[in-house]
Amino acid sequence: MKIVEVHARPVVQVRATPLRDALQTLDQAGHCEVTVRSDSGHTGRGDLYSGRVAKSPHIIAALVNEVFAPAILGQDPFMVRAVRDTLWRLTDYHGTPGLAMHGIAGIDIALWDLSRALEQPVWRLLGAQHSQIPAYAMVGWLNYSIDELQRICALAMEQGFRGVKVKVGTPTLAEDLARIQAVRDVVQDKGLIMVDANQVLSVNEALTRGRAYADAGCYWFEEPIRADDVTGLARLAQSLPIPIATGENNFGKRQFRDLFERGAVDIVQPDLRRAGGVTECLEIGLMADAFNIPYASHGGGVHLHVLAALPNTLFMESGLFPAGSTTRLIDGCYPLPQEPGFGQE
Repeated sequence: MKIVEVHARPVVQVRATPLRDALQTLDQAGHCEVTVRSDSGHTGRGDLYSGRVAKSPHIIAALVNEVFAPAILGQDPFMVRAVRDTLWRLTDYHGTPGLAMHGIAGIDIALWDLSRALEQPVWRLLGAQHSQIPAYAMVGWLNYSIDELQRICALAMEQGFRGVKVKVGTPTLAEDLARIQAVRDVVQDKGLIMVDANQVLSVNEALTRGRAYADAGCYWFEEPIRADDVTGLARLAQSLPIPIATGENNFGKRQFRDLFERGAVDIVQPDLRRAGGVTECLEIGLMADAFNIPYASHGGGVHLHVLAALPNTLFMESGLFPAGSTTRLIDGCYPLPQEPGFGQE
């Protein structure tokens, strides 16, 4: 089997209701759809969310269509790591981390999805260890009023999630704690509460707030400071009683190796796009296991298959199920799809 076509299509949508965290307002929902076709007629797809920058899906698509595709045409699509290494070498001179990594991840995901040619789900080919994956709901955006925050968190618990994540990093600790308490009033002892500061705090402020979040019973403290401040993250991980979760803004396994070796993370959270795709996330997760570090994905979807194959899986992040969805959690867990590839049409 050979790769005969690689194509990326950019899509940009405007959010009807912008979402806000301590770092940014997400008023757009851009993504890039990558399709790989083999000479057998099978296709695989990788869909990459690319945030609030209107032109980023177009840049990723141009990289895939004009730079990456010509370099891998004719290669065996099952030689996924060989393709990955070709693309890494191709982008090394100008820097692989960044939008180039998004494009590489899209191709990697599409290649794994091509396993539908074998009529098997990807998790089975990765060597699954779990038949279902514990999930929590990311629902606590800062643009929500207290009443709306409570309503949405209550809905998450009704849908069966094991906990909820809320955004913190507001101008005052008192405001953060008021929002956490409002969520606790709804969740009570039926679920966990995670908090996420989206990199906006200083180390000293994170030390102060982290102790308060721990006292409030929060389960982890996510991205308290800049993702590239490994020294600061190590200080927080070693000083605070609440686990430090980070990783969604790290690129490639070697950046994660630095986090692990320096004791800068208690719960690792790779993002499928920034980390480099299914292949890279699987390798990051296995490396984390060697350091006894649990793995909780940033985002869900395709990541479910990676989580199924890791010995150190902790949680999958999810949004709420939309009205009319037929998806159901089993004891707070996502069941694994049985359809070929990633189970996406």
